[in-house]
Amino acid sequence: MTRTERWQRLLDLLVERDGLEVEAAAEALGVSAATIRRDLDQLAEQQLLVRTRGGAVPHGVSYELPLRYRTSRRAAEKRRISEAVAALIAPGEVIGLTGGTTTTEVARALAARPDLAAPAGGSPALTVVTNALNIAGELVIRPQFKIVLTGGVARPQSYELTGPLAQQTLGQLSLDTAVLGVDAFDPADGAATRHEDEAAVNALLCERARRLVVAADSTKLGVRAFARICATSAVDVLVTDTALTEAAARPFRDAGVEVVRV
Repeated sequence: MTRTERWQRLLDLLVERDGLEVEAAAEALGVSAATIRRDLDQLAEQQLLVRTRGGAVPHGVSYELPLRYRTSRRAAEKRRISEAVAALIAPGEVIGLTGGTTTTEVARALAARPDLAAPAGGSPALTVVTNALNIAGELVIRPQFKIVLTGGVARPQSYELTGPLAQQTLGQLSLDTAVLGVDAFDPADGAATRHEDEAAVNALLCERARRLVVAADSTKLGVRAFARICATSAVDVLVTDTALTEAAARPFRDAGVEVVRV
């Protein structure tokens, strides 16, 4: 287990148990208590938790794991999903990517496509519109892609830009396909996220697109989150993993959504 994987597991346990004791964490991870103490001290320095006598508690009242510590959750499923989503995109399209771990993988899958390796006739192979700083940072070095980054206020947990500046930019653009990452997607309640500021920007990005693709692993389906992004009927395609059963997929299909399981 690498240090990053160990830190992620520690933060996961912290959220699940609403607090950690050094000895219990050492037993759960199969490492020494001294290693756990060092890990907790380093995570506390990054303000990801608060050290207590003999352990740690979550930092603040509301706790959200930063994006960089969520990247390896269900990594295999996210890679399959991202490759399937990338295959839906045609050369020359203008696409929108919201922030999130799955959409970040979609950006990487697009960058790896051989047919998008070189611009045709001087035009960009793809125009990518995003409010995610990390996605823009990864793709901007690809000369075949034209990158449009919205303005706005950055959220450190997700690297997403939100607020009136982001909305103003998106309101002036037209997209062929929007790829939406979500915290929850329920057939009755639609696609949603935990934060209303992200939901507002993501909703506008979806509205500006001719086609809307939701990229989400099965753990996010059939559940609800605080702030709705769009209705289920607004989604054209859902790309998810094979853990979604046919019975669970049926309500999405009944709402007019094409469900792709990979």
